[in-house]
Amino acid sequence: MALNRCVDLLRRRCCSLLRRAVAPPPAPLSSGSVLGFAPPLSRSSSDRTPRAPDTSLFVPVVVRSEEAGDGAVGAELTQPLDKGEILKVLNKFYKRKEMQKLAADQGLDARLFHQAFISFRKYILEMNILSADLHIILSDICCGAGHIDDIFPYFMRHAKQIFPMLDCMDDLRKISDLRVPANWYPEARAIQRKIVFHAGPTNSGKTYHAIQRYLEAKSGVYCGPLKLLAHEIFEKSNAAGVPCDLVTGEERTFVDPEGKQSNHVACTIEMCSVTTPYEVAVIDEIQMIRDPSRGWAWTRALLGLCAEEIHVCGEAAAINFITELMFTTGEEVEVHNYKRLTPFSISDQAVENLDNLEPGDCIVCFSKNDIYSVNRQIEIRGLECAVIYGSLPPGTKLAQAKKFNDPDDPCKILVATDAIGMGLNLSIRRIIFNSLVKPSVNEKGEKELVTISTSQALQIAGRAGRFSSVFKEGMVTTMHRDDLPVLKEILSRPVDPVETAGLHPTAEQIEMFAYHLPDATLSNLIDIFVSLSQVDGLYFVCNIDDFKFLADMIQHIPLNLRSRYVFCTAPINKKQPFVCTSFLKFARQFSRDEPLTFDWVCRHINWPLVAPKNIKDLVHLEAVHDVLDLYLWLSYRFMDMFPDANLVREIQQELDGIIQVGVRNITRLIRTTEAQSPSSGSESKTPGLGPQSPSPALRRARASKSQANMKEGNRITEHSLGSRLVQEGLLTPELLQQLRKEWSRDHNQNGNFSKGTAATANKKKKKK
Repeated sequence: MALNRCVDLLRRRCCSLLRRAVAPPPAPLSSGSVLGFAPPLSRSSSDRTPRAPDTSLFVPVVVRSEEAGDGAVGAELTQPLDKGEILKVLNKFYKRKEMQKLAADQGLDARLFHQAFISFRKYILEMNILSADLHIILSDICCGAGHIDDIFPYFMRHAKQIFPMLDCMDDLRKISDLRVPANWYPEARAIQRKIVFHAGPTNSGKTYHAIQRYLEAKSGVYCGPLKLLAHEIFEKSNAAGVPCDLVTGEERTFVDPEGKQSNHVACTIEMCSVTTPYEVAVIDEIQMIRDPSRGWAWTRALLGLCAEEIHVCGEAAAINFITELMFTTGEEVEVHNYKRLTPFSISDQAVENLDNLEPGDCIVCFSKNDIYSVNRQIEIRGLECAVIYGSLPPGTKLAQAKKFNDPDDPCKILVATDAIGMGLNLSIRRIIFNSLVKPSVNEKGEKELVTISTSQALQIAGRAGRFSSVFKEGMVTTMHRDDLPVLKEILSRPVDPVETAGLHPTAEQIEMFAYHLPDATLSNLIDIFVSLSQVDGLYFVCNIDDFKFLADMIQHIPLNLRSRYVFCTAPINKKQPFVCTSFLKFARQFSRDEPLTFDWVCRHINWPLVAPKNIKDLVHLEAVHDVLDLYLWLSYRFMDMFPDANLVREIQQELDGIIQVGVRNITRLIRTTEAQSPSSGSESKTPGLGPQSPSPALRRARASKSQANMKEGNRITEHSLGSRLVQEGLLTPELLQQLRKEWSRDHNQNGNFSKGTAATANKKKKKK
C-alpha cells in the first residue's frame, strides 16, 4: 500500500516537472471569472473598472497547524529539510518581483503579500511534518533541481486560507453592489405611483396640505423624523375622526381595543412598512435624505413605500434631486410650491445683554453648558424660563413647551438647542442665536465645530412668528454683535441643493457576506462591505460608526448574526456611559437566554429614583430614561426576552415626571453643582450676562410672575431666598449682587484669618 502511494507521488512529481518544462508562464487571473459574474461597476455609472478594495480591512484568519495526513512520506522520498536553507529559499521567493506581480494579479497587494508571506514562512518553519508535495518541492529547490517560483502555488493556497475573501471577491462585490436600490423593492415597482412634492420654507403650510390628503384617503401612512411629530399626527388624525395607530421604535399604540390595525398609521420614518399597501403616504422633511447618518431611512421610504400617492414635504432645494431620483423609477413628480404664511425679519441690532430680553424670546444654544449658563443668568434676574434640549424625554419637552406657550404662565423666555427646529409648536416672537457654531460629525465620522448652514439657520429662525401662534410676525437676531453680520450673510445665501441620498447595508446583505467570511467580526464585515460597495452618483453609503461602535462593544458576547445585527441598530446615545453599560448587560443577559424581567431592570437602574439634587443627577436620570427606551425598543424585536414592556413603560412615565421636576428646578440644580465644583463662583464669559436694570417689558413680566407666585405659594419654594426676595419686590438685583460681593469678601477674610491662625499654631508647636 505504501509502495503504491510512493509510486503515485513520484508519477505526479514527474508530471509536474514535465508540465513546468513545456508550459507557458501562467496568465493573470481575470477578475470577474468566479461563477461567471460580470465585473461590477464603480461609483460612476460610466466607469466599469471595479474599485480596488481597502485591504487594510482584511483581517487574517488564524490557520490551525495540523500534521500532514500522509505522514513523513516526503522525507522518506527525499531527505529531511534543513530549516536554515529553507529560510534562505523563502526569503529569495519574497524578494522576487515576478512573484509579487503574479500575487497582485490574484488580489494580493503589497500589504496582503507581506502578511501572507510572514504567515506562510512561520507555517513552514514551525511544522515538523509538511505535506509530501510541498516537502518534495522544497527539497528539490534546496538541491538545485527545482525553481524558487515553484513555491508560488503553495504560497497562494496558504494565502487564501488566511484571507478567504480572495477566493470570493467577485461574489462579495456582487452582494455589495448598491447601484440600483430601486430594484430592492419589487412591490413598489409593480405599481405606478404618483409623487407629489410639497415644497416651501418652515411655516408655509406644506405639511398641512399633505396631511389633509392623508386624512381624506381610505388608508395612509405618515413618516416623520421624530417621535414628537409622529405623535402629533397620531393625535390630530384621531381628533379628526380618522382612526390612526402610532408606531415608533419604542412604542406601538392601537386605537382599536382589540389591537386590530387601523387603516392609518403615524410612524417614525425608520419604522414604516414597505410591504403594506396604502392609498396615501406622507414623507416629511424629505431634505434629510442627505443626512450622513439617517438618510438611508428617507431613501428606503421614497423608493419602497407601496402607496398610490407619495406626498413628500420639504425644502425646495430637494426638488431637482427628487425629480431626478424618481426618473430612475419611471415616476413623474408633481410640484406644489408654498410661501411662508407669516413674515419674519432679521433685526438690525444684536441683543448683547440678557436685560434686553422680551416676552416671547427664544435663545438658541448649541451646547448644554451654554443652556445652563444662560438659564442661570436669566433666573438671577428674577425671571422664569423654559428649557428644551435634545436629550430630554419627549414628555418633558412637551411640558416645557406648554409652559412657555401658556399666556397665563409667568414663563415668557425659552432657552433651547436646535431641538426646537422641528417637532414642537412654540409661540416664539424672536429667535436669538447665542452662537452660530455647533458641534457636527462629518461624512468620515469625525467630530468638528462648524458654522451652521443656511438650511439649519432657516429651520431654526422659521420657528419665530408661527402661523398658529399669538405672534403674527417673527424676528431673528444674535446675542453677540459680531455674529449679526455673519447671520445675515448665512440667511442671504441660497440653500445648498440636495445632491445625494443615503444607503445602508441590510441584514440580508450582511448575512450573505458572513456566509463567505464566517470568521470575520460584524464590524469587519461592515467595513469590507462599505469598502467594496458600488454606488452611482445619486447615492452615498451612510456613516456606520455608531453601528461599528456597538458591534465592537458586544463582539465578545456569543450571539447569532441576525440578533447581533439587530442589537447594533439600536438607537442609543454612545456618549452616555450608563447607557453603554446597560446595552452591554442587555446583550449579555440575552446571550444566556435569560429573559430581562421587570424586576431585573428595576435592580439595574436602582428603581425607585428620586428627584435630582444637581445637574449630574439630572443627566443620570436622562440616561436612565434612555435605557428604558432601549428596553422598549428591544422588546418589539425580541418579545420573549424582553417581556415586561408595559411595566417598564409605566415607570418610564413616572421617571419623565421626576425629570420634569428637575428641569423646573434647573437653576437650583445649577447652583448646587457650582457650589460643589472647585471653580464655583466664576462668572460666565458671555457678554451681557451680568445683572443690570431690566427693560420695561421684563419688569411687566416680573410683576406678572410675582402675582402668579403669590397665588401659588408652593412655587416660591422652588427658588433660592435671594430670588424670592427679588420676585416679591423686597430686593433689587443690584442690591442682591452687592450683598453677594460683601458676603464673599467677608468669607474670604474669615478664611484667611483662619489660615493665619492655623499657621501660627503650627509654628508654636514646632518651637516646643
